[in-house]
Amino acid sequence: MGKQEIRYAAKVSLKEPANSQSNLHNRWHPDIPFAGTIKNEEVVKIECVDWTGGQIGNNDSADDMKNVDLTCVHYLTGPFEIETAEPGDVLLVEIQDVQPMQDQPWGFTGVFDKKNGGGFLDEIYPNAAKAIWDFEGIFCSSRHIPHVRFPGLIHPGILGCAPSAEVLETWNKREGELITECAHMDRVVALPPLLKSVHAGSADGELKEKIGNEGARTIPGRPEHGGNCDIKNLSRGSKVYLPVHVKGAKFSVGDLHFSQGDGEISFCGAIEMPGVITLKFTEPSFGPGRYIYFEGFSVDEHGKQHYMDATVAYRQTTLRCIEYLKRYGYDDYQIYLLLSCAPVQGHFAGVVDIPNACTTMGLPIDIFDFDISPGTPAKKMDMGSCAK
Repeated sequence: MGKQEIRYAAKVSLKEPANSQSNLHNRWHPDIPFAGTIKNEEVVKIECVDWTGGQIGNNDSADDMKNVDLTCVHYLTGPFEIETAEPGDVLLVEIQDVQPMQDQPWGFTGVFDKKNGGGFLDEIYPNAAKAIWDFEGIFCSSRHIPHVRFPGLIHPGILGCAPSAEVLETWNKREGELITECAHMDRVVALPPLLKSVHAGSADGELKEKIGNEGARTIPGRPEHGGNCDIKNLSRGSKVYLPVHVKGAKFSVGDLHFSQGDGEISFCGAIEMPGVITLKFTEPSFGPGRYIYFEGFSVDEHGKQHYMDATVAYRQTTLRCIEYLKRYGYDDYQIYLLLSCAPVQGHFAGVVDIPNACTTMGLPIDIFDFDISPGTPAKKMDMGSCAK
């Protein structure tokens, strides 16, 4: 008897407008209606449109990149109810596969013009540009950047669970304070809630208006739930632990990338594509290989929002790793010294998603003579002390 075919939890259309599809949404809000239900321990396939909702065409003009409407992005598939998930739980998401759509075997990389927030180097390169990439198995090549061919490290740019009303209020408050503090700067530093172009799945009327007025934009990743982290190593075989803030988790995913470098650099610097992702959900760091990865964002330990501050982000990444290892009995200084000399891997994940830079630290598991993996209960031991 053959293995049962994997169920599609959601399918999307590449021909219909993204804002007419009820299983897509473009804001984070706890009241967006469920787009479907996924059982605990179930493996499902989820289709996703590209993050712009199909605004970029396979052609030789960058006009679509120049005129893209960023008030309506990202389009995410979901939110899904994960059976048995309750606030305070941790949702384990295993990425089993990511593939392009068979009907669209190409993707795009772009630079928006400066008025749209062109990216990391927009003051030096203020004009819009794009390249189309054709897919051939695991490889990609482009007529716009000839004599280059490489395998993509395919991954989702965004996955996360919905915020609670309290978490959403925290996001809007600290990002609003940053906007006020940086009013003297000649640039957009954060994106507040916006009713224009809101798409809230199947919600309409007063509920849709409420979600537009309160809902968080999807551009940055945030420390409380993940979101737009743009981590290229979050690929096939990775496991992600996401905090659950609302009943049923309300998990969403999108912004699939065929390939991306660390940092992403330009605002649309990955090879963006529609596609299908295969996930397994288990309610009880990701990393193919023997590492546990920790994330940090431009929000400091006091809850203050900073603008694209990678130093703050990496401080938070380090502090999260320190807190994790303290569970085993090490004190702060022992861990501080260890992280300075052990072969940890520090990376920029994203440096363009205003207002939060995202950094990661990979902690090698096998340097310890006991199991520190997230699925194993932590046992506190007598670790002595370093010289002080």
